[in-house]
Amino acid sequence: MKIEVVRPGELGDSERARWRALQKADPTLDNPFLSVEFALAMDRLRDYVRVAVISDGGAVQGFFPYERHSFGIGKPLGGFLTTCHGLISVPELRLDAKALLRACKLSVFDFDHLVAGQPTFAPYEADVRPAPVMDFTAGFDAWLEQVKANSPKNLKTVRYKERKLGREHGGLRFEWASADPEVLRTLLAWKSDQYRRTGRVDRFAQPWIVELTDLMHAENSPDFGGVLTMLYAGDEPVAGHFGLRTATTLVGWFPAYDTEFGRYSPGIVHHMQMAEAAAEAGLHMVDMGKGGKEYKDWLKSGVLYVAEGRISRPSPTAAVHWMGRTPFNKARTIVMDRPSLYRAADRVLKGFGRVRTSMHQQESPNGVMKEPTGAS
Repeated sequence: MKIEVVRPGELGDSERARWRALQKADPTLDNPFLSVEFALAMDRLRDYVRVAVISDGGAVQGFFPYERHSFGIGKPLGGFLTTCHGLISVPELRLDAKALLRACKLSVFDFDHLVAGQPTFAPYEADVRPAPVMDFTAGFDAWLEQVKANSPKNLKTVRYKERKLGREHGGLRFEWASADPEVLRTLLAWKSDQYRRTGRVDRFAQPWIVELTDLMHAENSPDFGGVLTMLYAGDEPVAGHFGLRTATTLVGWFPAYDTEFGRYSPGIVHHMQMAEAAAEAGLHMVDMGKGGKEYKDWLKSGVLYVAEGRISRPSPTAAVHWMGRTPFNKARTIVMDRPSLYRAADRVLKGFGRVRTSMHQQESPNGVMKEPTGAS
């Protein structure tokens, strides 16, 4: 096996075509975060993006996209922004993982959303987690029946709120794949507000992430694209989502809503309508990502599996990295495993967000902001 490391932008047309062909040939790789288009966009914005091109006998067998940070610290492509990573390769490609790291000039590689079961990385999987999906392969109606079976009470409540929202605000309209950049700006403003209110770091305070979403929004080919959806009540936008798709799978990325309409649960209403629109557009699945919100449990009709783990080569850097990351990873796993702890942690973060918002209002000369009602 020959391993050559380049930047994604240095791949030729034949290599890009090979990447796409390998991805299409393996259903476990049907995720837009594994697409060459995402790697190319990241490469335009970040200097640390690399891809290992793996060849045998002159034929490309696979690609390993990653980030190389200071001191040889390796991270998945897109890091905290993405929900899937791994090797894009011929089926059952098995490499010596430490030899791969050596070729990539990495001391350590942490992963938390790796396609589970890839032979190269399987020996290093410390944990495997389910990622809930909305599966439409049997049709939208079959999915809806599964949602009803999961929780008839939740479905009844959401449908009631959906009707009430339309009745009180001039009817509902759902837009699939909006090309309007102003609609995207509205959604990102809601999301930034949600991050601040809930005590999270505002990702869109980083200009390169805003630019990344703009680049992805402009993508629209048969095999890859950004999908911006928006639910309107009358003429008012109330809830939306921006995600990425392949030809058959949409991946959840940035959902948000206008808190003025919070009493109607517009985020869940939007997700229900987004599911129907996705099925009508010919998509087979919406991947909601592992962990987090309880609504995923009753909207799901199947699961995929992603793995967490760590590979390291003997070095002082790897040892220091292990000491810094392992306690955090274990604590996160414990919290995510226990709904009561997750809810408690969420309440603490929201409390911090309220304090931070209050301080911001006091510092602002014109700052008067209505108290929000929650986040999706």
